[in-house]
Amino acid sequence: KSRVSPPVISARNTFENFIVGDGNRLAHAASLAVAESPGSAFNPLCLYGSTGLGKTHLMHAVAHFIFNNNPNSSIVYISSERFINEFIRSIQDNDLVKFRQKYRSVDVLMIDDVQFFSGKTRCQEEFFHTFNDLFNSGKQIILSSDRPVSEIPDLNERLVTRFEWGMPIDIQPPDYETRLAILSKKAEALNARIAPDVLDFLARKITKNVRRMEGALNRLIAYTALIKDAKALDLATAEKLLADSFLQDEAAAQVDIPQIQQKTADYYKIEVADMIGPRRPANIALARQVAMYLSRKLTKHSLQEIGKLFGGRNHGTVMHAIAAVSNSMEQDEKFADVIEFLTRRLSV
Repeated sequence: KSRVSPPVISARNTFENFIVGDGNRLAHAASLAVAESPGSAFNPLCLYGSTGLGKTHLMHAVAHFIFNNNPNSSIVYISSERFINEFIRSIQDNDLVKFRQKYRSVDVLMIDDVQFFSGKTRCQEEFFHTFNDLFNSGKQIILSSDRPVSEIPDLNERLVTRFEWGMPIDIQPPDYETRLAILSKKAEALNARIAPDVLDFLARKITKNVRRMEGALNRLIAYTALIKDAKALDLATAEKLLADSFLQDEAAAQVDIPQIQQKTADYYKIEVADMIGPRRPANIALARQVAMYLSRKLTKHSLQEIGKLFGGRNHGTVMHAIAAVSNSMEQDEKFADVIEFLTRRLSV
């Protein structure tokens, strides 16, 4: 057998380089258990959480661990979008047999960002059979998503059930101590001397996304390398270097649902009370759906929590709104521009 891993798995993403905290402890433990005994415990392993919290890192770490201990293992790590594109191409080329052989003959299949299976009916059907084939053969399946699979709109219920068979695990943003440990370890790995108060500033200011926090650190390290003077990077300089992007992005992430409701209501020239009330005229219904979509996109609230803040509506109504807005954006460029405009306004 040969190892298959498109796209390339990062050499840095190992268990040794993963900082464990309260928000990711269970995900780390389950991933390590899967790596030590693929296809037995926690199958499938489904990791979910916001972007930049370590889902991909853990998937890569599992791949490294398995391959290092059994170089003959066949491992596929792939994004859902690439899986979808390969499936479409195999249909166009009348070569489904080769596609199925590739994905149903592996020891470990890892698919990142399965939320993009949403609405892809034929691809979902294909993956349903791929999943069954691998699972029944005792092969390991690992999935990641930006939300619980039960909250992915237009995902076949049979897939939802199978994705939840094993171990769905939520990865939460790291606490302050974990963020500081991540920054310290990364600076040490890069042999960079960053003042403790600057690391403390980063850990306190960028709280939601580890990838963004590490990106901010990389910018500061690049600055010290360019001017060849680590002492020049004081707290005031760090704030100036990061103010235009990293800190602004983090501030934007703090938007709440009442703000979204108000901005959306202002744009559509209606009252927030109409949006959260029972009225259903077309202009109010559209504004309500847009606000629900933005609430899902810009906050960490669950579908149930969003529905509750929109007059006690159920999660199915919110899922329908998200799907309706997504479909309209694909079909109507002007409507997509409206969503982008509102997103920018809420990010100021």
